[in-house]
Amino acid sequence: MSYTFQGAGVALVTPFHQDESVDFDALGRIVDRVIAGGVDFLVALGTTAETPTLSKEEKKQVLEFIIQHNNGRKPIVVGIGGNNTRELIDTLHYYPMHRVDGILSVAPYYNKPGQEGIYRHFKALAEATDKPIILYNVPGRTVTNILPETVLRLAREFSHIVAVKEASGNIPQCMELVKNAPEHFAVLSGDDNLFLAQVAIGMKGVISVAVNCYPHDFCKMVHHALNNETEAARALHYQMLHAVNLLFAEGNPTGVKAVLAHQGVSQNVLRLPLIPASETLQSALAAAYQGQ
Repeated sequence: MSYTFQGAGVALVTPFHQDESVDFDALGRIVDRVIAGGVDFLVALGTTAETPTLSKEEKKQVLEFIIQHNNGRKPIVVGIGGNNTRELIDTLHYYPMHRVDGILSVAPYYNKPGQEGIYRHFKALAEATDKPIILYNVPGRTVTNILPETVLRLAREFSHIVAVKEASGNIPQCMELVKNAPEHFAVLSGDDNLFLAQVAIGMKGVISVAVNCYPHDFCKMVHHALNNETEAARALHYQMLHAVNLLFAEGNPTGVKAVLAHQGVSQNVLRLPLIPASETLQSALAAAYQGQ
């Protein structure tokens, strides 16, 4: 079965200059290096992009730059999510949707809707667009867990709801999704350090943070795993595991931006309320990078 989105996706960061303006030159370097590293699709304006701190105009500029710089090399997914359903639908008319290949939409946060409210939220989105949609379940950020029955209800009702990014860390929940998913629907990982184990239960790919920092090795690990080349995948997984875990030690994309700065790709600048990694973490990240 060929799924719309599978393999190694990357949740792209938004690099900033020292004055906190968007560094488009650095963003272009990041796009080029992840493509050269073997990524299968790009995700713009996700959590890792510090999207909550970008203005409406900046979000559009970042998306348009990624589209232009990518120049058709890889499929592009745009993050369009929120806890105001009407505003979510309006966003579809603001972005250049004809130039993107799919949507990643996070569960409504803070409002804490029940499962029926979550269902109706995503139903409204699906009825407003024919673009392929990836649901995004990340209870650690949203407080709300999209239960498998809600995900599967949506997937069965709408053929263009094509995947879920599962970042609950709940393996039995992932198993239930994989076991009961319709043929067109893929379960993707949102947890870099769990991906190898999740392939064993039938998950079809990952939307990764670590690919920003370690594009070649991480993409290679993903492709080995999906091709049932388990020993090669396992070797790369354990080679990278410590470095990958450190990326999230003080939040995301705090660790990623520290590594990218160490690599000379972009500056270590975040927008409040996020702050740069501590000196202790930066030293640990640098040492872990040298070990790659």
